[in-house]
This record gives sequence, structure tokens and C-alpha cells, in this order.
Amino acid sequence: MSSDIAIRARGLGKRYALFDRPVDRLKQMLFGRFHRYYQEFWALQNIDMEIRKGEVVGIIGRNGAGKSTLLQLVCSTLQPTTGELTVEGRVAALLELGAGFNSNFTGRENVYLNAAILGMSRDEIAARIDEIIAFADIGDFIDQPVKIYSSGMFMRLAFAVATSVDPDILVIDEALSVGDGAFARKSFDRIMKMKDAGKTILFCSHSTYQVEALCSRALWIEHGALRMTGSAADVTNAYHSSLAPPVAGNGATLRGAPVAAGNGRIVRVTASADGVSGKSVRVRSGKSDVAITIAFAIDPALPAPTVALGFADSSGLTVASATSLNDGATVKVGADGYGEATVVFPRFPLLKGKYSVTSFLACENAIHVYEQIECSVTLEVVQEGLEQGLVSLPHEWRT
Repeated sequence: MSSDIAIRARGLGKRYALFDRPVDRLKQMLFGRFHRYYQEFWALQNIDMEIRKGEVVGIIGRNGAGKSTLLQLVCSTLQPTTGELTVEGRVAALLELGAGFNSNFTGRENVYLNAAILGMSRDEIAARIDEIIAFADIGDFIDQPVKIYSSGMFMRLAFAVATSVDPDILVIDEALSVGDGAFARKSFDRIMKMKDAGKTILFCSHSTYQVEALCSRALWIEHGALRMTGSAADVTNAYHSSLAPPVAGNGATLRGAPVAAGNGRIVRVTASADGVSGKSVRVRSGKSDVAITIAFAIDPALPAPTVALGFADSSGLTVASATSLNDGATVKVGADGYGEATVVFPRFPLLKGKYSVTSFLACENAIHVYEQIECSVTLEVVQEGLEQGLVSLPHEWRT
């Protein structure tokens, strides 16, 4: 393998055996030579890829597409069924934080245990343990059994250990945000430093916004196959387009197949301001009326759903939200289960900056979320004045 290649796959595939009944497993063990008692399921098939050293590559796709399977193969927690996979260098994975921890050991003892599993020698661990403990910031609990830890404390320590091994390759599966807001920012900063240090990073996320912001290149996995590879912007745009239903010649959205019983999905999200509509619009702070429309499909037997939006700034901080349930707005649904809701923000009050909108379709009580789409639309807000902050508050001067 070329010296500048960190990961190379050729014809990579992973197959699982699906048994209808537990007894079929025993039959397969005893009589498998004569009859097959299972169905084959290919989580991945015929994956060819090369990732160069120092690249930051995003992996996107729907749930069940095979993304996590690919990452586990790279980390050697799974073995391939077909093909070849070559990985050069030490790998650290943020797949299941805390895997390998012993609940009866103290935090300090688990640092030594887990770091050893990740390939560090005892001398290396001893040299870094103070840094690991300081980063986790769990105080005197470091010498208490981890079984009494809160989930946040557990995640802090696991993240601190996983990112302390100075890996050549870092694998992240939906684990950028751990613990509270302050620690989430600190964890993200650490990953960015690893990126700046030239580490190879594989980043799997449903947040295409984060993929585009963090990665130079992306892979799109669909039904276990590599559907597209290219720049992060090109791949995420193509992926977003695939999520929207096809458009007929007259501009009407084709509704497609009905949703599954007891479920719902978001069909389309669009924003409009100053006569322009689309997935990304330019907004004049304090002047433009912004309308965001969410079209959806839901099982007609279900009650009318809740539609919600969340606005986040470029750092990912949620700065505002709107919920039909909270506002007392009744969402109308057609007899076929299709509907749409539009929320209008007069004289849009957010100040200059780039904002992403996360869209939600939830049950009538806004408890169960049928579907959530991050970065469903983006808003680029410009302003004329010099006001600072996130929002322009209504005010008046009295002198």
C-alpha cells in the first residue's frame, strides 16, 4: 500500500445470518452442511475506497445504510466477510463510549484498563493520566467506582481516554457532543486540534452541516453500497436531493408511497424571504419577512402532528425555536395523510450571521419525534446597522 494511504478497501463486504427462530441457530450448527436455516443480509457489499493520511472524511447515509458497520470494520471490532481492508496506524474509536470499562473499578483504574485496550503501554498511561483526569474534570470521583457515576461523568472519562492515545486514525460515530454544553465544546476543540495536527479522521453523522463544516471529502453509503464519493459539499447536496421526493414537470411535489402505519415523515422543507424561495435564502435582519414551510406525510389514522423548528448559529448553539403545539396552532392533514404548515417570522429579528434550521415532525403531544432533519434550510442574515449579538430586541429610547 502506498505510504500516503491510511485506509484502503477493495471489494469489502459484511454479511450477517438472520434466523427466524432461536432453534434455527442450533439447527444450523448441527445440520448446516445439508440445509441453510437462515437468510443472508449484506450490511455492506463491494466497497472500494482509499483514504489518505491526514484526510478528514465524512460518512453519511440513512439509518441502516451500513455506515456504522464500515466504521467497525475499520476499527477491527468486526471482521469482513469478503474483500480486503488495510489500515495503517493506531486507531482510536468513538463508537460506543465506555466500552471496555469495568463498573466495579474506580475511574483511575478504568483509565489504565481502557487505555491499555487502546494500545498504550503502562508507562505511556502513567505519563498522561494527569492530563486525562484534568480533561475529564470529574473531581474526586476519579477514585470512586464508575458504577456510581452519572451518565455525563462516565462519558467525560470515556472521551478523555479515547482521545488521549495520540492515534493516527480517529473514528467518530455520532460522538462529537458528549456531556454538558461546556464539555461538548471542549471535546469538539480537541477533535479540531487532532484535525489540525494532521490526523486521519472518519466522521459519521446525520448532521450534514457538521460533515460539510468538518470534512474535506465525504462518502455516501446507501443500502450497503458506496453510492457517491467526492467533496463534502457535493456529496451532502446530492444526499439532500435524494431525500426530497421527485418533482413533476408542473413543479408539483410527487408524494410517493404512503408512510408506514403509525409513522410519519418530512417530505419537503423550504424557506422564502423577499420573493426568493429555496433551501438557502438571504435575509435582511429586521426587514425581511421569513416564511418556512414544512410539508409532511403521516399515517392518516394518527392524530394531527406537531411541527417544530429550531434555529442554530454557526457554532451549533440553538438560538430560537417555534412549535405548533406550544403556539396553539392546529396542523391540518388531508384524508390521504399529506399536509403542510408554514410559520412566518415578520421582520426577522436575528442579527447578521449564518443560521441553520432543524425541522421536526412529532406526535400530537410533541413527545415522540417521527422525523428530524438537521440543516433542512439555511439562512444568511445581513444587516445594515452595527448592532451586536444574536437578536435585535424591540426597544425605544426615552431621553
